Amino acid sequence: MTNGSREHAVTPGGGAAQRQGLGRPFWRLWTASTVANLGQGATAVAFPWLASTLTDSALLIALVAMSNRLPWLLFSLPAGALADRLDRRLVMVWMCVVRALVVGAVAVLVAVEALSLPLLCLCALALGFAEVLFDNTSQVLLPALVERERLDTANGRLMAAQVVADDFLAKPLGGLLLALALAAPFAFDAVTALVAGGLLLLLRGTFRAGAAAPAAGAGPGLGAGGERGGGAAALPGPRSPADPPRRPSMWAETVEGVRWLRGHRLLRRLAIALAITNMVAQGALVSYVLFARELLHLGPTGFAVLSAAPGIGALVGGLVAGRVVRAVGRATSLFLLVLIQAVVFAVAGLSSHAVLVGAVMSLLGLAVVLWNVTTVSLRQTLIPDRLLGRVNSVYRLLGWGTIPLGTALGGLLVTVMEPHWGREVALRSPLLLTAVVLVALAVAVRRGLPQSLIDEALGDAGGAGGR
Repeated sequence: MTNGSREHAVTPGGGAAQRQGLGRPFWRLWTASTVANLGQGATAVAFPWLASTLTDSALLIALVAMSNRLPWLLFSLPAGALADRLDRRLVMVWMCVVRALVVGAVAVLVAVEALSLPLLCLCALALGFAEVLFDNTSQVLLPALVERERLDTANGRLMAAQVVADDFLAKPLGGLLLALALAAPFAFDAVTALVAGGLLLLLRGTFRAGAAAPAAGAGPGLGAGGERGGGAAALPGPRSPADPPRRPSMWAETVEGVRWLRGHRLLRRLAIALAITNMVAQGALVSYVLFARELLHLGPTGFAVLSAAPGIGALVGGLVAGRVVRAVGRATSLFLLVLIQAVVFAVAGLSSHAVLVGAVMSLLGLAVVLWNVTTVSLRQTLIPDRLLGRVNSVYRLLGWGTIPLGTALGGLLVTVMEPHWGREVALRSPLLLTAVVLVALAVAVRRGLPQSLIDEALGDAGGAGGR
């Protein structure tokens, strides 16, 4: 690896071959991710549809979605600390096992007609905890497998595969499985989760973050621009050379990650932008299944196809992300991507035609994947590896922790508006309100995330010896 600051011992197999192309270890991770997304995509359609068979209340359907997203608010910080303490590959394997158990339980409960809305919320909550730890760990594992200069390409390939598996294959398949049996998508997800866990075991080596002690007196790295991230706070008390090194507590390590992100202007602003986007978008999409059933007059298969529409743009985004970033620059890309999302929600909120809604939602997929590739690659480049799990979890706490709030507000908005404005206006209102908020956010991104700030952050990271 070219970066001199990698502090963990990783022996992922492949040796010098890892430096040519993306390498065998990356493609093993890619295969496991693709298989996992086949199952996750099927249940992504099945969960809201299952909830809609138990209730027609937008607020109660939002409660199911909120249960699944609440762990991002409650568990993101501990998940980051665990990713920096444990073998990252094994964490992902165990979370595959947990996912298989949870969705397998849902399949059994549905099959025996014993599932209630409270039980569905409980299963969604358990699944959410597993997803937080799995997703955060998977992002911080990738830089151990590919060179820093190829992170844009690697992230793009992973997200393109996710789109093909999740949207083009799994969601239509999920619709067909729903038509066959309500329990079928959940059983399918359980099997693919176990297969993905087995594939991750093929990644050879130890994938632990380093725990090197900092120099005495080193602070949390809140220097100019907060770009460097420094080291951990100095350990208290004199130490004998014979004493074994003491590791700070999980709380102290978590606080260090919080302080690092708080002092990093670029990543802090990106996290806030993501928080706003996710909150309003989730508020708009939480009642999407009701919008599709009642206003677009779609059945389960039609809803699955509509849900797959963003995959068209997302696939394109995943394949061309690196070239787009190089062509127009990161700052311009980020501004345009927020603006595109605003247009998408405005058109969808005003339309009653499923084909038109599907067409504009494909643009939403393009915008989301390009944003993700751009910002994930920046985080993987700028954050020191020994802090990567913790800082990434703080970032995602800000970015994803607002999703439960958006879910609740979206369901509440529909519930409050329906008695006064009617069902149709109530179901359209979250989409239109999201468009207004995103226009304002696009202006803020244009002003607050200039290319000069991004160049400064990358320059500082390079001057510190890479990540």
